[in-house]
Amino acid sequence: MGITNQTVLQGPLFVVFSLNYMATAVGNLGLITLTSVDSHLQTPMYFFLRNLAFVDFGYSSAIGPKMLVNFIEEKNIISYHQCAVQLFFVGVFIDSELFILSTMAYDRYVAICKPLLYMVIMSERLCWILVSISYLYSIMVCLVITTEIFESSFCESNIIRHFYCDSLPLLTIACSDTSESELIIMIFASISLVSSLLIILVSYMLILMAIIRMNSAEGRHKAFSTCGSHLTGVVIFYGSLLFMYLQPQSSHSFDTDKMASVFYTLVIPMLNPLIYSLRNKEVKI
Repeated sequence: MGITNQTVLQGPLFVVFSLNYMATAVGNLGLITLTSVDSHLQTPMYFFLRNLAFVDFGYSSAIGPKMLVNFIEEKNIISYHQCAVQLFFVGVFIDSELFILSTMAYDRYVAICKPLLYMVIMSERLCWILVSISYLYSIMVCLVITTEIFESSFCESNIIRHFYCDSLPLLTIACSDTSESELIIMIFASISLVSSLLIILVSYMLILMAIIRMNSAEGRHKAFSTCGSHLTGVVIFYGSLLFMYLQPQSSHSFDTDKMASVFYTLVIPMLNPLIYSLRNKEVKI
């Protein structure tokens, strides 16, 4: 159904989201290039930031171009197999972002609480292991969920009340029993959200305790500024996800879901490069 069925809004929205996607592409690909080629940005923090930019660009690209085409076509159509592919890749990139944000929190904990051992603990090997686990787990989970959803039969309606193929809108038009699919999605979503959020909360509790014990005001300010960008990104991303998925079923509105989805799939990937670069002295240099 797209974002809106009002034809008068199609043109302006096409311009807005074209600019949004261009800004997302330039920002994230620029950050990937910068952190790859600049010799001063070869630390674990920028390694994780490069992967965060990759997943941000990934899920905005899985949604943005197709959505832009729908603004200028008379009918918003996606094929059955394209829908399955879109559902899979959006899920993989969003799930990966959860775990990359949690590895970044762990990285900040080590940098502030164990500064002398930072380069020993956060070795290149460990960084690759943490990121690889994030990607492999996300791929496995999304393969299971996509297979489970597309084994359902869609015999009555082919109208998806959303602007991309997402699990909840697809399950509402299935005419077979979806209770097993809903349970699997809830279990995996809970594991991903709770485990990644728990790592972030524990890391920041330990960081806060370490900052409180610091005698120097300058040291406390430096520690807070080190975490500021990441904490801003975490609050925005998790806030919009929790708003969307923790609403009571009775108050679920597809229009509200669409607005929340626009925010975390299209706006946040555009904001993240700004949050992590404009607030960061090394990146600015």
